[in-house]
Amino acid sequence: MTKPGRMVGTVLRAATHRPATQLYPAEPVKLPASFRGKIRFIAERCVGCKLCQKDCPADALRIEEVGKKRFRAVFLLDHCIYCAQCVDSCNKDALESTTEFELATLDRATLRVTFDAPPAPVQAPAPVAAPAAPVATTPPTGPAPGGPAAPPAAG
Repeated sequence: MTKPGRMVGTVLRAATHRPATQLYPAEPVKLPASFRGKIRFIAERCVGCKLCQKDCPADALRIEEVGKKRFRAVFLLDHCIYCAQCVDSCNKDALESTTEFELATLDRATLRVTFDAPPAPVQAPAPVAAPAAPVATTPPTGPAPGGPAAPPAAG
């Protein structure tokens, strides 16, 4: 136990310094520019190489093919150590590190995040050509409308 006389010096030093704690969550936290938070997946950029899945040290990421050249990502946030190695290894920038860090929950199932692939493009049916107008096969008799009249017959 500290003697009361020795504690006076510590109390006076603490009274003249700013507190070391932050008033979070009452005040927003200032995050550094290089902060690594929750990972975001951009399915349109993914080519399915699975380098991110292979490089993840926590095995917290799965890339699944859901269609021809369409992929979805399943993140296990309760396994993730937020090292952003997957972001660094993605050649197509399909993964981004966000500044979201408030991930506490009482339901573990909410820590399994699935980023679905965009819907498959719907191909419109080929336009059907309209039937051609019937062509007259008999030659016209008489003068053409708006054209010169035929010369009178001789004698």
